[in-house]
Amino acid sequence: MSTVHRTDLSCPTVTTNAGGLGLSRIVAGMWRMTEWDMAPAQRLAFIEQCLEMGVSSFDHADIYGGYGVEALFGEALALKPSLRGRMQIVSKCGIKLLSGSRPEHTIQHYDTTSAHIAASVENSLRQLRTDHLDLLLIHRPDPLMDFDEIAAAFERLRAEGKVRHFGVSNFSRHQFEALNRRIALATNQVEFSPLHVAPMFDETFDGLQDLGVAPMIWSPLGGGSLFKGGDAAGERVRAVTRRIADELQRPFASVVFAWIMQLPCRPVPLTGSGRIAAIAEAVEATEFTLSRSQWFEILRAARGHEVA
Repeated sequence: MSTVHRTDLSCPTVTTNAGGLGLSRIVAGMWRMTEWDMAPAQRLAFIEQCLEMGVSSFDHADIYGGYGVEALFGEALALKPSLRGRMQIVSKCGIKLLSGSRPEHTIQHYDTTSAHIAASVENSLRQLRTDHLDLLLIHRPDPLMDFDEIAAAFERLRAEGKVRHFGVSNFSRHQFEALNRRIALATNQVEFSPLHVAPMFDETFDGLQDLGVAPMIWSPLGGGSLFKGGDAAGERVRAVTRRIADELQRPFASVVFAWIMQLPCRPVPLTGSGRIAAIAEAVEATEFTLSRSQWFEILRAARGHEVA
């Protein structure tokens, strides 16, 4: 992997649905920010470097970092508030996490009631030091979720100007479509990588493509598993991807991101790194496509068998 990032990169944008939510083609995932050990000025510099590359979308959740990441981002943004107008902030709610910062939580559980959604948004706005979220997602499907109640909560937040677009995360095709019938959803953020290809075969991606909705993708590099030793599938994918990367003279990670983005449902992958060079490798993937045979070579390695 390269250690110095290119300075000539320009990340394109994508409109995720007919309602017009625009995101950068690569989204900077903030969930590990508490692990990056950055001072506020360093966090600000990282945000600015992302923006200079065209990576203008930043993904959060209220629970990230034990309820700490949004505050770290907001602290950095407060050093240069004018940057807010150049970015899209995404956050999620719906999980009550066991955390020292939430001593009232006695059991970890989901909560998609209108009261919890509203309270989570207020807290996210306060921590992020902004007056609105560009996109709010329900973090996980809740067995007790009421689609009508969630839709009504979303409508109120939009009317109040606190959230501009809405979506979900980790929803099945049927769950997505049930809520989407009540209020237009901008995306479904799901796990997908060459080590987790289920959304291609369980109708998740087919359903979203049919509706013209682009999914967001978390853990596109398999949580880093593609870079290290592991099971047989990981070894196969790593060997094939490395060979294709050498053929194309592109970084290994860029080939993985390009493989994901080649799907016709227009996936929008998240990064999970605080290294700007890693962000740059993801952006570089927007510059090229794999041949159909190269794409299927990676799929064959992921599944361990030919298509039939």
